[in-house]
Amino acid sequence: MPDLFSPFTLKGVTLRNRIGMSPMTMYRSRDGQLDDFHLMYLGARAAGGFGLVFPEQVAIAPEGRTGVHCAGIWDDDQVEGHARVTSMIKQMGGVAGIQLGHTGRNGSELRPWEGGTQLPPDHPDGWQVVGPSPIPYGAPKRPHPVHALTVEEIRQVHRQYADAARRAADAGYEWLEMHFAHGYLGASFFSPLANQRDDEYGGSLENRARFHLEALDAVRAVWPEHLPLTMRLGSDDFHPLGTQFEDSVVAIGWMAEHGLDLADVSFGGNTDDMVDPFWNDASAWVAKAGRVKRDIGIPVATSWNLGVPQNADAAVRSGDVDVVLLGRPALANPHWPVWAARELGQESPFDLVPEDWGWWLKNFRGHAPSIGWPEVAGSGSDDVADDVAAFEADLAADTPVGDDVPVPAGALRR
Repeated sequence: MPDLFSPFTLKGVTLRNRIGMSPMTMYRSRDGQLDDFHLMYLGARAAGGFGLVFPEQVAIAPEGRTGVHCAGIWDDDQVEGHARVTSMIKQMGGVAGIQLGHTGRNGSELRPWEGGTQLPPDHPDGWQVVGPSPIPYGAPKRPHPVHALTVEEIRQVHRQYADAARRAADAGYEWLEMHFAHGYLGASFFSPLANQRDDEYGGSLENRARFHLEALDAVRAVWPEHLPLTMRLGSDDFHPLGTQFEDSVVAIGWMAEHGLDLADVSFGGNTDDMVDPFWNDASAWVAKAGRVKRDIGIPVATSWNLGVPQNADAAVRSGDVDVVLLGRPALANPHWPVWAARELGQESPFDLVPEDWGWWLKNFRGHAPSIGWPEVAGSGSDDVADDVAAFEADLAADTPVGDDVPVPAGALRR
């Protein structure tokens, strides 16, 4: 039975474990470039044991960014920065994944800590946002008009996806995910809340899924066949008039026929007016991901509230999920996989980090709680006071104390 630390092979790529670092927008790019920050930040997570490491959502066009500080791969000049990152991730034992996206009507925004509001098209840092229909997401955050894409402009977006995929392969990425969730352009084409077109891209489920299928076809034509092609799908808007999960399952089946290798199941994000979303539930999306896996027969991944190691492991052991994606837990702890391995009783947790510093950690000759790793929950591990008392007792009995004997915190050598 697979567990969180078993390898996972998809197409010609094998992850060393089932733990992925989910894409998270960091607002650290200039002109879409990845730089030394991204090299440090992403390399550290690969060194920390993550099997799959994504940068943030990477825009296929300048107007596909969330804001002017977001990463992109719409220009050949941006490939070098991505290549430095993929090389570092590979050196540290991880697989470099890229998530290609277009924010659609949810772009042209300030950074979240600056308010996150949408800038008008005439602002120096803003642009005209686009979508399937001229329907703004809504006030107060995103009130500005939306340009409804023409059929030719839709085809241009698909060409941009293909061009970005070609650059991603040139940069050394080995896993490509298309971001069609969270209210971005792909998600808005799929949702009746955002898509009210009366042509071949709107109306019926088949028409609303057309944007996805044609984008998959465009990318599949240029992305190497032996490398995974996946999609983060907005599968439920939690709204009676929005995307329905049952429809999403059907559409994922069509996507599998068009070359989708894995479905990353997530939420639609096309409205704030949601009914009973389960944001606070542990393992929130696991059951729905499992439904997709059983009904469609392709591997699945999911994220959201899986930062407790026992929950992440259970999601894999149950067979519902093949890859667990972690966002904030990866930010909070770049060595989350090592911590999880210790919590779950893995025999050699420090084998997850590079061999050089793994050697030092495995050969620690000191007071165990002082190594800098959290104590394993419920392990009953050494109590500092007991360690000190035992050490002092050895001294009183004239037990030799050499350089190789660990000295507990609070005890003094004679």
